[in-house]
Amino acid sequence: MKTAVVTGSSRGIGLAVAKKFLYEGYTVVVNGRNQDKLNEIKDSFRYDKKLYNNIISVAADISDYGEAERLFAAAGADVLVNNAGIAYNGLFQDMTAADWDRLININIKGMLNCSHFALPYMLKKKSGAVINISSIWGSRGASCEAVYSMTKGGVDAFTKSLAKELGPSGIRVNAIACGVIDTDMNAFLSGEEKDELIGQIPAGRFGTADEIADMAAFLASEKAGYINGQIITIDGGMI
Repeated sequence: MKTAVVTGSSRGIGLAVAKKFLYEGYTVVVNGRNQDKLNEIKDSFRYDKKLYNNIISVAADISDYGEAERLFAAAGADVLVNNAGIAYNGLFQDMTAADWDRLININIKGMLNCSHFALPYMLKKKSGAVINISSIWGSRGASCEAVYSMTKGGVDAFTKSLAKELGPSGIRVNAIACGVIDTDMNAFLSGEEKDELIGQIPAGRFGTADEIADMAAFLASEKAGYINGQIITIDGGMI
């Protein structure tokens, strides 16, 4: 049985991705900072002994190298989904050094730490998939999200570069650039702001976490065996 490690999987996109891989027959390592929340997720599958037994919950701050190492000591990784990330909405000049350090530590260092510990398992098998959850703002840039956009641009560059490095070893690296997805990360938006955003999306709605999860599962599958180093955009055709 293959193992998928999904960082930041206590809610939102990460939780949807974790559930998708679980239903696809993987052993899934769910991760977040709150062990109680992770235990609740595992307990929600008590109705199905097989699913319940295939969940490993590990609370760890993946921005810390040592804690990331502990995460991967729990199980190997045939698939790594680097999902953990945070956003900051506000003027750059109003940010503090602590604000951008936090974004960089989680969005960039967390991805680097987890990739560094997942790869030995994949290299040993000469197979595997790394899927990085990015954002459309990584290539387009977003006003009032300058540092967040910078981190996601870094995710995209890392994805393309690492794919070239690992392709000869049978490991594929891709990213999903999310548009506006209906998760807690966008809960701060007012109704008027949401309507304005929807007006920019030809699909006429926000995306769902399940739609991102479906793409992640596809990219991890053999059906995507010739897809490598790509940034797959899911944004409803956003202008």
